[in-house]
Amino acid sequence: MELNSEIPTAPPRDAATVVILRDGPQGPEVFLVKRHGLSDVLGGAYVFPGGKMDAADSAPGHHAYLDQSPEQLHAALGEQDTAPATACGLFIAALRETYEEAGVLFAHSDGPASQAASITAAPAPAQSNDFHQRLRSGSLRLQTLAVHPWSRWITPRMPSVTNKRFDTRFFISVMPAGQHAAHDDFEATESAWLRPRVALEQYWEREIELAPPQIMSLAHLSRYHSAEQAMAAARAAMPPVIMPEAFHENEERVICYPGHARHPIGQRALPGPLQLFWRNKRFEPEGGFEALFT
Repeated sequence: MELNSEIPTAPPRDAATVVILRDGPQGPEVFLVKRHGLSDVLGGAYVFPGGKMDAADSAPGHHAYLDQSPEQLHAALGEQDTAPATACGLFIAALRETYEEAGVLFAHSDGPASQAASITAAPAPAQSNDFHQRLRSGSLRLQTLAVHPWSRWITPRMPSVTNKRFDTRFFISVMPAGQHAAHDDFEATESAWLRPRVALEQYWEREIELAPPQIMSLAHLSRYHSAEQAMAAARAAMPPVIMPEAFHENEERVICYPGHARHPIGQRALPGPLQLFWRNKRFEPEGGFEALFT
């Protein structure tokens, strides 16, 4: 990734991503996919499965295929200024993108057993219209209760590693039993289950690339000892809104987070460092690697 110096004029676009967890032999693991190197957004970086909300995601009538009403989803999202239809669309976008990019389907089939087997197979690659066609056919019943709003990240006015802005809702979930996560080999070219700290170690050793929201989210996840502990923490709190502020200090690009003296919001929103510095062609906390966990 390269440091961006453009200031986009377009408003942030709604997006959704899903942090999928499972319990491994040494603690919880998270599923990461490597975005295609030619992608215009975080190309080559490891991210959680996700993407932009499409117009079809918030189409009228989709609530008939969900396990919660738009009003319930709106309440779960915790955004008073977001319309229930948009909240519904964000949940659908999260489930759709997870299916398309990772082959994980948070749903059950209302059709025959043979159809249920086909919809849980990893896509190669799946298409958005395929997902929505299945919704319209009534063969899917989406399980929004399986994913829980975790955080909301709004790209800074001066983006650091992309020239686009997104308003991304991060959802957290446990890997469904009996399914297999795999990258689609189209938008994502590699994938891995990694313990959060191990993913950050690989980033520090320059084995993988990570963007600041993933760095901070992995540092957050590293504090949990099981997938259920992370889920319980998410259920116990409303998702924090994190809009980083970017500035220059001593010719270095700095990103600060809520709770930092230079951020307009004085209350800390998440654990970990309150600022990251662009050094050595990547973002690092002051104080080195261990500062991610203090």
